[in-house]
Amino acid sequence: MIKYYYKSLRSQQVQELAEYKRGSWIYVEAPNPDEIDLLINKFKLDPGHIEDALDEDEMPRLEKEGDQSYIFVRYAYKNAESELVTVPLLFVFSDDIVITISLVHMPGLDIFLKGKIDFATTQRAKLVLQILHQIVEQYDTFINSTSKQIKLIRSRLRGHEISNQDFIDFVVIEDELNEFLAALMPTNATLRRLLRGRYIPLFAEDQDIIEDLLLNNEQSIEACNSNIKSIVNIREAYSSISSNNLNRTMKRLTIVTVLIMLPSMFYGLYGMNVTLPFQHESWAFMAVVGLTVAVNLVMYGFARRRRFF
Repeated sequence: MIKYYYKSLRSQQVQELAEYKRGSWIYVEAPNPDEIDLLINKFKLDPGHIEDALDEDEMPRLEKEGDQSYIFVRYAYKNAESELVTVPLLFVFSDDIVITISLVHMPGLDIFLKGKIDFATTQRAKLVLQILHQIVEQYDTFINSTSKQIKLIRSRLRGHEISNQDFIDFVVIEDELNEFLAALMPTNATLRRLLRGRYIPLFAEDQDIIEDLLLNNEQSIEACNSNIKSIVNIREAYSSISSNNLNRTMKRLTIVTVLIMLPSMFYGLYGMNVTLPFQHESWAFMAVVGLTVAVNLVMYGFARRRRFF
């Protein structure tokens, strides 16, 4: 799908054009082979970079071919299965065009088309930076949501209410955070190269925007690393608690086994069909019972002193 959007500084709403005109934003979403050929031929694009933009695993980077700059980033969104994933987004920037090419529909870009952000397609460099800012904000939103989920699970750990599903969630969250890191770290390098002004023309205000983007991006990276560390700490803590509980349970079972075994030994001994001391005495039974009770009390006191119970 190829659409042409136009909005000047004086316009109140975004206009969708039937054909391209200078100053418009060329919005490309999940293009088919015919549309790809149209883009390459009409706007003199590099076929290799367009092919890279349609690769799901393409990483953020910055390229320049002649007067055209190719800015690759990765955009975070929730897919149809409600999983957090990242997909590539390509900006093509030159003196008279700005093109965005994506594999899927990106909900975060709808705020531009619905007029929720003040922008102008005629300000090409600023439009690119505004879209990049929206991408970084989207990462922040998802990371903050993930942080809250981790804190909720950590609170259940204190009450020993953590479940196997929580650990499954941890695996999913950790994969998502690692995917975010794989996208955010090269994006930082891309933003630093953009700051030099060799790929798109920048005014002082634009440089401030990129510096803010760099700061926000670095904070997102730190937040991802912090969340991953929290997950690891929670897993290790739960593993230590489980191991400690198992050891205490095994000690208790061992003491209980000993306490059960001692009376059985005495009673089994006097139940044998052989001559035994005091077997004909009337007090023999009570003596055996008393002895077993005394031995059990001693063993129980020893276990309590050693904190087996």
